[in-house]
Amino acid sequence: MNNTSFRDNSGFVFKHNGEIYRQINTVYKDEYDKFISCGLYEELIKKEMLIPHKEVSLPDINNEKLYKCIKPEQIDYISYPYEWCFSELKEAALLTLNIQKTALKYNMSLKDASAFNIQFKEGKPIFIDTLSFETYKENQPWIAYGQFCRHFLAPLALMSYKDISLNKLLITNIDGIPIELCCKLLPLKAKLRPIIFFHIVLHAISIKKSEIKGHKTNMNKGGGRFFAQNRLKNTCLENIDNESPCQEKLNPKFSKLAMTGLIDSLEDCIKDLKLPELKTEWGNYYTNTNYSKEAFTQKGDIITEFIKKLRPETVCDLGANRGDFSRTVINACPQTRCLSFDIDPAAVEENYKLVKQNRETRILPLTLDLTNPTPAIGFANKERCSFTERFTCDTVLALALIHHLAISNNLPFNNIAKYFSTIGKYLIIEFVPKDDSKVQILLSTREDIFQNYTEECFENEFSNYYTIIEKRAITGSKRTIYLMERR
Repeated sequence: MNNTSFRDNSGFVFKHNGEIYRQINTVYKDEYDKFISCGLYEELIKKEMLIPHKEVSLPDINNEKLYKCIKPEQIDYISYPYEWCFSELKEAALLTLNIQKTALKYNMSLKDASAFNIQFKEGKPIFIDTLSFETYKENQPWIAYGQFCRHFLAPLALMSYKDISLNKLLITNIDGIPIELCCKLLPLKAKLRPIIFFHIVLHAISIKKSEIKGHKTNMNKGGGRFFAQNRLKNTCLENIDNESPCQEKLNPKFSKLAMTGLIDSLEDCIKDLKLPELKTEWGNYYTNTNYSKEAFTQKGDIITEFIKKLRPETVCDLGANRGDFSRTVINACPQTRCLSFDIDPAAVEENYKLVKQNRETRILPLTLDLTNPTPAIGFANKERCSFTERFTCDTVLALALIHHLAISNNLPFNNIAKYFSTIGKYLIIEFVPKDDSKVQILLSTREDIFQNYTEECFENEFSNYYTIIEKRAITGSKRTIYLMERR
């Protein structure tokens, strides 16, 4: 069983011969059969909203819970919502709501609304959890409302009104950012917006009241659905206990029309959230660089030549900025897919906007701090994998990065080389010498204690893990680009 799916009684994900499969348990038989037969699966596949699958038979997979086994279309790289930029998270939220509206047409509903159910495929979000659908229960509120607010609305509101990096709070809150915490962090101007006031402020108040009554688990983990039901029906906040035998009397019926109204309200709220004008540390990096236009062009030519020589299927561009050289990579080789990482969420946002603008299908922009990579989290640190556990690539691209790691963060060349060697077989790396103006800027605010920051030491240390295949000086600059192969 895959460590991410042990909580789901309907089935689980597992690997077989290196590929992903999903077992459907007999307890989910009726819901799965309806999902397939009613037309919902067909429509979601046709609109490219859900990952397609095939029903398969594996002779060595047999247990008393097994109903069917399916093989979903494989995703190249599993990313997490705390690695996404604002627009990626926003699109994932809108997709989730669109799926819920589509499901209601077939008298089905999403039973959960986790951001982890979304992945990115060919430049756009897609839903991957086939077992998230259940029969719509007449007059019942949306069970996944609270989870949607925690996984999508709360981080998007905080990114919009406070800081673009606050989706990182999802790392320490695996089931979403608590609504109470979001409410405390949001500025007054956000809370005064009616739609935020409804879905965040009143929601937080109702959770607090349920905590006082001793029902915090029902409210916060149960989805907050009874908050939505009662507010839409103008019912008092005290009547939210779904475990109460008097619930039918206390909670008025929640029609499908009311459900649709709730989804429309959330959709309007998400669409209304926008980022303020961003000022990024790296936004003008290429215009303020110290080498000429000719040198910049030559750098691209060198990268193109190396990529054409290697013809990699996957490239990991570390420190990609807005993705200029990620695009050099995919233009050099039509088979290559590129993970485009940067520490700056504003640069990643700009990169993703270019992906959408250019309709690119082979670049996935993500945020990553190489000095503190995405950790493994969840129960026993096994539910969500670390950055390096999720993939290896053919080629690592590390341009204009070494000085930030070695000087800004005091990382020895040996440590950097060792880490890069665990990610990919080949390495294309740019060495930036100490007398380069960008390095001088880094040294202007600190003592120069980096006697070993020389090209000779760089080559010696990296040679412990790599064979240097080729090195090229960039004419008109003091920089050198290396092509290396892991030993």
